[in-house]
Amino acid sequence: MFTGFSSFLSLAVFGRNFWREIASHWDLLLSSCGEEGSHCQARWFFQGGAEAPLFFKARYWHQQHQKSRDQRRILTPKMEATSSKTESTLQKSSLDVCTESNKRQHKSTSDTVIPSVDMESIQNLDSDEDTTLGLDEFSGLSPYERKRLKNISENANFFASLQLSASAARLREMIKKRQPPESKRKMPKKRENGTGCRRSMRLLKVDPSGVSLPATPTQPTLIADENPLLPPGPLEMTPENRDDDNDLFKGFLQTWAEVSKTSIKNTEKELSSIKNYKANLNGMVINEDTVHKVTKGPILSVALHPSEIRTLVAAGAKSGQVGLWDLTHQSEEDGIYVFQPHSQPVSCLYFSPANPAHILSLSYDGTLRCGDFSRAIFEEVCRDERSSFSSFDFLGEDASTLIVGHWNGNISLVDRRTPGTSYEKLINSSLRKIRTVHVHPVHRQYFITAGLRDTHIYDARHLNPRGSQPLISLTEHTKSIASAYFSPLTGNRVVTTCADCKLRIFDSSCISSQIPLLTTIRHNTITGRWLTRFQAVWDPKQEDCVIVGSMAHPRRVEIFHETGKQVHSFFGGECLVSVCSINAMHPTRYIMAGGNSSGKIHVFMN
Repeated sequence: MFTGFSSFLSLAVFGRNFWREIASHWDLLLSSCGEEGSHCQARWFFQGGAEAPLFFKARYWHQQHQKSRDQRRILTPKMEATSSKTESTLQKSSLDVCTESNKRQHKSTSDTVIPSVDMESIQNLDSDEDTTLGLDEFSGLSPYERKRLKNISENANFFASLQLSASAARLREMIKKRQPPESKRKMPKKRENGTGCRRSMRLLKVDPSGVSLPATPTQPTLIADENPLLPPGPLEMTPENRDDDNDLFKGFLQTWAEVSKTSIKNTEKELSSIKNYKANLNGMVINEDTVHKVTKGPILSVALHPSEIRTLVAAGAKSGQVGLWDLTHQSEEDGIYVFQPHSQPVSCLYFSPANPAHILSLSYDGTLRCGDFSRAIFEEVCRDERSSFSSFDFLGEDASTLIVGHWNGNISLVDRRTPGTSYEKLINSSLRKIRTVHVHPVHRQYFITAGLRDTHIYDARHLNPRGSQPLISLTEHTKSIASAYFSPLTGNRVVTTCADCKLRIFDSSCISSQIPLLTTIRHNTITGRWLTRFQAVWDPKQEDCVIVGSMAHPRRVEIFHETGKQVHSFFGGECLVSVCSINAMHPTRYIMAGGNSSGKIHVFMN
């Protein structure tokens, strides 16, 4: 009769939670069964034999439920809501189950026989349920999850027994009571009759006798320019390091009349072999007499006079000075003369190829001057106070026309034969900055400019004031370019110095739309902030070799062949202990002069 119903109430259908809820509502089930409650229990839980142990399970759960009422676990609000909802649902389901069972009982025509119960299996099952049941309010979990929930419950009970929340609340109340109210810091009262700190009478503007000084009207102070422009026009050639020795300076000026002009146009001269060239370089030495401080600040430009009978070295400094050093038949102190023709750095310096008694200097202050030693004056060739000059070169062999580069990227043409100090033409180039300008030694209508990262070759015959496009652009450089120069005799090569630690040599024998790159020489060109940047220049006697300073130790000046091979290194021992950034070679003699960033000139000679 109850076989189908007992399978409906089996453990596999409802699970342990259902029977646990039935145990928790045991009294309700008994009352719903009425007078025949005991028979209902037997018929429910002993019908079928397989469900016989369920009666003992329900009784066991009922006893456990009675015990857990006094020791109910601490539930979260969410768990309590879930438990109450489940309880109401199960009450309703249990009543329905009892009503249905009563109906089926009346329809039965035969009584059921209660089978014998295997007490040993019941004890084993009860022992298993003892270890698994009661660990959590929910079933269907893995053993690990039941164990974890049991640990959480035990820990919660333990901490609840400690009453930590109540203790923490009492401590917070005690802290609030002890905390003083916020109050501003009370400033100490000044003593009216007390003696104060000593104060300067000068700052109080009080005379030492105690009488107050009259108030002086404040006048606006004018900040003087650190480098004021020198007045326009010619300047007298007066050495700054010779105050009372005019006779010696006059003797120095007379020596210029003895200097004969030496032509450096020797394109027909054949180059010496590398073997002979190396032998001559090995004979060049330096000593204490050929090292001296010439200018006050770092040297930015160096030039050697082409004379065959005298050794004259000129240096342009960052302070605007131009220093001259005569190493022939002169002591160190007697042969040095320093002039101040400019107010800002002298970045370019050349002896005139047409007159050996003229030296031309260009400065950042926007002036280009010619020092005439025969008249002892510095004539003003060009002046532009609105722009800053960077470099210049001679367009004509007679040095009458010049091309000047500006820091803002402009190019100006200057004719010395016209009156005045203004330029003839101002051209806007395609470069944002121009560092160096150099004219082709043979085809003098071509000149090369070094910009920020590009090197351009222009034709002076096709310059447009509104904007000129270059004939050739060398775009192989990846960083800032310091200089670019044609080879001095034929102009068949171009050497550039770049901040990417490379010296590049190009083939300019045929100036067309593009000139190829021949050689790339790895060389450290990172001089830093306080040293003058390196500028690789050609040797006028051996135009296939370039000269450049070096950052290596011990300090040296190096010479490379156009193929990239190192030809020679100038070592000076104790006489060369600094970096010579700017170097120049004599056009016919084996003399090399190098300038460093402290104003010293180092001369290597036979």
